[in-house]
Amino acid sequence: MTIELTPTQIKALKLVKEGGLHLGEGNKWTHLNAEVTYLKRDRFKERPQPIKTVTTTVITQLRDYGFIKPTAEGADADTAAHEITMAGKMWLLQNK
Repeated sequence: MTIELTPTQIKALKLVKEGGLHLGEGNKWTHLNAEVTYLKRDRFKERPQPIKTVTTTVITQLRDYGFIKPTAEGADADTAAHEITMAGKMWLLQNK
């Protein structure tokens, strides 16, 4: 049985793979201390790269599938930081 993910869920899973996600403002999840970055070739810093965020709904769906988990055992899953599980890594490897 394979699980089909939406493009938004796939993007969120790849974001979790880059590092743990923490709850931010307005039910948006992002990396801890995330800030606007610029491309290396953008000398004059004219085009900022936006901070990538994920909604709580997508985080809940991925957690229900078992692809991500809270980093702290016994913590409130709705506010705790999340990391990718081995099942999530395997799904990304099989469905790039």
